[in-house]
Amino acid sequence: MWLESTLTCPNCAHRATEQMPTNACQFFYDCKACGTRIKPKTGDCCVFCSYGSVPCPPRQDGNCCS
Repeated sequence: MWLESTLTCPNCAHRATEQMPTNACQFFYDCKACGTRIKPKTGDCCVFCSYGSVPCPPRQDGNCCS
């Protein structure tokens, strides 16, 4: 299971590698470059599934909320 994912901000394209929570989906993320509050695209459970290089651990494990 991958526990790190590189998020790409849809507003400014800044990339940041972050540790993902293992027991929950992360709904919000504040971009460290422009400050935009990122939320998942419609149909995705979390910001990692929408904007990350790797989906969240619950989705990787098949126990995702969506």
